[in-house]
Amino acid sequence: MLRSTWEALPVAVRTAIERETGHVHSAVLPDAGRNSDFSATLHTETGTIFSKGIADADGKRGRMHRHEAAVNRFLPPEVAPRLLWRTEVDGWLLLGFEHSPGHHVDLSPGSTDLDPVRDVVTAMAAGLSTVSVDAPSLAEQWARLAAWRRLAKDAPDDLDPWARDHINELTSWETTAFEHVTGNTLTHTDLHALNLLSNDGKVHIVDWAWSRNANPAVDPAFLITRLIEAGHDPAAAETWAGQLPLWQQTPAETKTAFAVAIWGIWGYLERHQPLAHRPALTAAARSWARFRLDL
Repeated sequence: MLRSTWEALPVAVRTAIERETGHVHSAVLPDAGRNSDFSATLHTETGTIFSKGIADADGKRGRMHRHEAAVNRFLPPEVAPRLLWRTEVDGWLLLGFEHSPGHHVDLSPGSTDLDPVRDVVTAMAAGLSTVSVDAPSLAEQWARLAAWRRLAKDAPDDLDPWARDHINELTSWETTAFEHVTGNTLTHTDLHALNLLSNDGKVHIVDWAWSRNANPAVDPAFLITRLIEAGHDPAAAETWAGQLPLWQQTPAETKTAFAVAIWGIWGYLERHQPLAHRPALTAAARSWARFRLDL
């Protein structure tokens, strides 16, 4: 998606933002992110903030941004930047957040970012365990997708040979995952390097538009796949996750069910909603699922 620069925004949109921030001296666009029509770090007369906006405020992406705004007040302040304001003008929905300086984390083996990532994921799990948030259900979302069942019904020619030979086992594990992912805790569901910002030994988790109510163990599960994608072998990725109190308490059956379900999700999306990064994610998820199934 091609994001707008500050200068290319409609005058009414810039005016609405500056009504919240004061005069904008400069705007720096991020080097990642694809779900907003505008996103930038804004240096203003009242300070530096991060702003994002969507031109179809009443559309699907608009609903995602409204959801992100709605859940923000429940997020632990040490985990995520605060929402400072929201405004709408001429069909645009605009959000302003505290600025979170820093770099996207490095999840590769030996990275100095791995310990701060562990700490913020632990803080997120602890902080969200005591709040109730109105959010969509991840279990319902997974059940609607039913990725392995879809792949089994209409198996593509390039389906992994092992998966083809074990498709009934995989669909059974997927059904188990639907049961185990059910929960009432707000989860991020999209933890990866671009949504983890590191600064001075601390990490913030950003972009909560995909957050869902679920079993909170699903966040470490998604992150394990990203660690494998970044170069960890499955055993090392699980050893890292084993530092998280939440993962220590997660039953082996749940871990395996999540690994299989995530493999199916990425494999299905790679074929039906192809993006450049998805083949690597499918390969990482396959590696983890096969590791767990062989335990």
